[in-house]
Amino acid sequence: MSTSKDLSEVFARYAVSVRFEQLPAAAVDGAKKTILDTLGVILAGGGMEPAARGVIDLVMESGGRPESTVIGSHVRVPAVMAALANGAMAHCLDFDDQTPWGQHSASSLVPAVFAIAERRGGVSGQELITAVALGQDLFNRLRQHVDWRKEWMFSTVMGVFCATVASARLLALPCEQVAHALGIASMQSCGLAEVVNATGSDLRALYAGFPAKGAVLASLLAEKGVSGVPGLFEAKHGIMANYFGGRYDRDKIIEGLGEEFTGGLTLYKRWSAVGTSHSHIQAMIQIVRDHDLAPDDIRDIKVFVGDYHQLMCDPLEARRAPTTLVDAKFSLPFLVAVAAVHRDVRLSDFAPAALQNSQVLAMAQKVVPIEDRSLDWKLELPPGRVEVVTRDGRHIVATGTHVPGSVDAPLTWDDLRRKFDDCASVAAVPLSAECKAAAYAMVRALEDETDATQLVALCSGSLR
Repeated sequence: MSTSKDLSEVFARYAVSVRFEQLPAAAVDGAKKTILDTLGVILAGGGMEPAARGVIDLVMESGGRPESTVIGSHVRVPAVMAALANGAMAHCLDFDDQTPWGQHSASSLVPAVFAIAERRGGVSGQELITAVALGQDLFNRLRQHVDWRKEWMFSTVMGVFCATVASARLLALPCEQVAHALGIASMQSCGLAEVVNATGSDLRALYAGFPAKGAVLASLLAEKGVSGVPGLFEAKHGIMANYFGGRYDRDKIIEGLGEEFTGGLTLYKRWSAVGTSHSHIQAMIQIVRDHDLAPDDIRDIKVFVGDYHQLMCDPLEARRAPTTLVDAKFSLPFLVAVAAVHRDVRLSDFAPAALQNSQVLAMAQKVVPIEDRSLDWKLELPPGRVEVVTRDGRHIVATGTHVPGSVDAPLTWDDLRRKFDDCASVAAVPLSAECKAAAYAMVRALEDETDATQLVALCSGSLR
């Protein structure tokens, strides 16, 4: 790759040049798993998260040309609006997949590509897989090789570009127009970390809808001839300078681009909660199971926290008693309390009534964060540590390793099928067993499908 070209041109050439046949089996598998996982999470989000309802209602009220489906319904709206609705549902349960280094691509990527695929029509399974694999790989490269300063929300700031590359690829835009689409997408590249960290806001649940919408809008505008920004990423006032202080490893970002694909590294969540809490959840579950502790056996719980863990504990009293599903999923005291009481974390633990569970709330009052700067988040987040003090005076310590859904214990296809079935069962209109089975079978053999958008019909309750 020529270093004289801005990264927008390099990424555009990548988007148009890669073919399905070049993808290794792991990248194909990763793309298919992400498609199944994200569709299931969208269905569950539409059924469980009240905040998503406002977005869906607005999209449905707005009307327009029936191009793409609001997943989980039979309503079709313009592709831009479908991406907004489906993206909002894709992250609202904090159940979407993530990279091994944290942050989420799929919740903006998958809604965008399905919106474009339905608008275009005739998109094969191989085309869809390739688009998703490209978006995953690009997101991973950027996540690893920029100095993320954590005041920006990485998933939205950079996720819009990865979703745009995938969307432009499905539109078969030429290289120049893909670069223009990336420039247009910069107008949607935004998001403050305060949206993630604050309590009392619905935006943390809904944020993926905005980059998904932005990617579709940017790609369609580029298709109409709108031009972008030539030095988008690397000019004096470009993305790398403004968002990352110019600290990025260009050589690493483009090393093996188009030859090596990283989507197979994607991780899928076992628990519907912010990924940075999972090691503490695992440690708590390990303690109560291994020592057979009942809730009344526990006097105090110390959770050792680094800089990012601490965000899930402040302000402590609000975190101990979250009032919304969104806040509950970003509350380390509440999540550890759920694990202590139920020895697991399930979708049902975030139903409205479950947030008022007196036993869980009482347990959350026992959770005390202890600062440990060795657990600060650099590229990889160190595993959390929990210490339980029992009423009979024991001090039991565990570190959350081999977390289900982690690099050490990745979810299998069977795990993902169970997760999809669970998610589809709590959709606004729960899917039949036949539709769930058909959707799973279609994803497993997606590369053989001539019309990949039939997946959307299956996830909206229509058997082929």
